[in-house]
Amino acid sequence: MKLISWNVNGLRACVGKGFETFFKEVDADIFCIQESKLQEGQIDFAPEGWHSFWNYAEKKGYSGTAVFAKKEPLNVSMGIGIEEHDHEGRVITLEYPEFYLITVYTPNSQEGLKRLDYRMTWEDDFRAYLVRLSQTKPVIVCGDMNVAHEEIDIKNPKTNRRNAGFTDEEREKFSTLLGAGFTDTYRYLYPDRVEYSWWSYRFKAREKNAGWRIDYFLTSNAVRDQIRDAKILTDIFGSDHCPVELDIDLQF
Repeated sequence: MKLISWNVNGLRACVGKGFETFFKEVDADIFCIQESKLQEGQIDFAPEGWHSFWNYAEKKGYSGTAVFAKKEPLNVSMGIGIEEHDHEGRVITLEYPEFYLITVYTPNSQEGLKRLDYRMTWEDDFRAYLVRLSQTKPVIVCGDMNVAHEEIDIKNPKTNRRNAGFTDEEREKFSTLLGAGFTDTYRYLYPDRVEYSWWSYRFKAREKNAGWRIDYFLTSNAVRDQIRDAKILTDIFGSDHCPVELDIDLQF
């Protein structure tokens, strides 16, 4: 089974930069996007032969997620069932017979870390949600998790130490999530490889490869032996993020 996750930073803009060509050529079984920045009816993208699920933020032009799946799931749910968190279109969960698939766009702690306290609450609640699901069947969670976990995951760790996405607090929460029974698939296969999935639009960051690895596929530890490959598709453009891929032997 092949899965793709991509923060498109505005799907309408990304469609104008080759999104549909990549979507067709990569031929995933499940394709997840984050930061769609859409309201219902603002785009005509309904690929034939796919089941489409959208979670829109209440705020216009902000956040939002979507999942496109070749096989219809048993169940679909939006959000994590907590009022405080479920207005921004950040989570979609698909249930299949053998696993749960969750796509997430984790809240950014923002400039000056003005949303860090909220982010910490989110982290605890989202982790509890994943752990609860994992008690029933294995979980795959993917998306822009807005944290570079270790120094190897960021080009300039020293100068970014107190910036959103690389604070000690955010990194510790990610470690806690992994410790709750989840595997960072890319780092599991490639413990020493240096690749990034996001680059600022400023300072020619992508040209210089001054990036961050903040887009992930995590799986329940119970199925990590079934991971076949995890890729960061750095040659795909159209957003300030590039897509990430998981190939895993699970019944779809």
